[in-house]
Amino acid sequence: MRFREWLRYVEHDRGRKRSTVRDFRNAVSGRLVPEFGDARVEDVDVERVDRWRSQLLAEAGLSPRTVNKLLVILSGIFKRAGRVYGLGRNPVAQVDRQPQKRSDDFRTLTAGEVVQLAAAAESDQDAVMFVVAAFTGLRLGELRALTWGDVDFTKALLHVRRSYTKGAEGLPKSGKVRSVPLIDRAARALDGLSRRDHFTGRDDLVFCTSTGGFVDDTKLRRRYYAALQRAGLHRIRFHDLRHVFGTIAVQAFPLSDVKAYMGHKDISTTMVYVHHVPQHEAADRLGQVVEAATDPFAGNVSPNVSRTEENSAVLSATRSAV
Repeated sequence: MRFREWLRYVEHDRGRKRSTVRDFRNAVSGRLVPEFGDARVEDVDVERVDRWRSQLLAEAGLSPRTVNKLLVILSGIFKRAGRVYGLGRNPVAQVDRQPQKRSDDFRTLTAGEVVQLAAAAESDQDAVMFVVAAFTGLRLGELRALTWGDVDFTKALLHVRRSYTKGAEGLPKSGKVRSVPLIDRAARALDGLSRRDHFTGRDDLVFCTSTGGFVDDTKLRRRYYAALQRAGLHRIRFHDLRHVFGTIAVQAFPLSDVKAYMGHKDISTTMVYVHHVPQHEAADRLGQVVEAATDPFAGNVSPNVSRTEENSAVLSATRSAV
């Protein structure tokens, strides 16, 4: 099979990020070439792809999410073969994807626990990084690429312009720059860090090594987990510090604003925080609509009102509460 053309296409024609292309190359060399490397695209049928899918689950022990990613890559290769070489079918399109369960439940820290975590950090810089991660929602790659020129103390904003992951600097995950509110606690932490002796120019990294380079993410995670343990806090991923910001932000802003602040591509991702939205008056508002619709003496809703109008009223009240 011709994997090289597809890899060239996603890298140069589609302009995918270097880290993404690297992941694609690893998937192709590690999983696709051993199975399909010697096969002609014309000879690969649905049964073979489905058998391979089953082997990935049963023998390789891959997660449903990983298997689905590999199927998406293989499907893209067949689609490209159709455009370039005139292949008339895509057998992957007929292979069922693995069901992925998403409970929308997650573990995170409270604001007070973030303070405990920072106090247990190995260094002042780590402490500031933990605080900024939790109270701005920046991803680790975005934190690693943050420069002092991205910090606007006057307007209380952090400008997220870059991300540094897997040894390469590029745009944030969403592909778009964004600005995030900089609350006082995070601003005070950054202000203290900005008073260090070196690497405080506009183009210098906020979180850096002793020589001004990018922080090693593996070593950082080790220090982070050690700080969690010292603080007596439950173990969560560094990435889960974003949930601190998400759960707080939805209590102050509409979901659409939180989506923009967190750099989500789709509102469905932001919806994981919807149960944290204050709904103190939801039951009262909904109850008033129901009473008005069912009590003939209420006078607010006509006894002859259509069911559609009643449902619209209930929906409107529920949405306004959320």
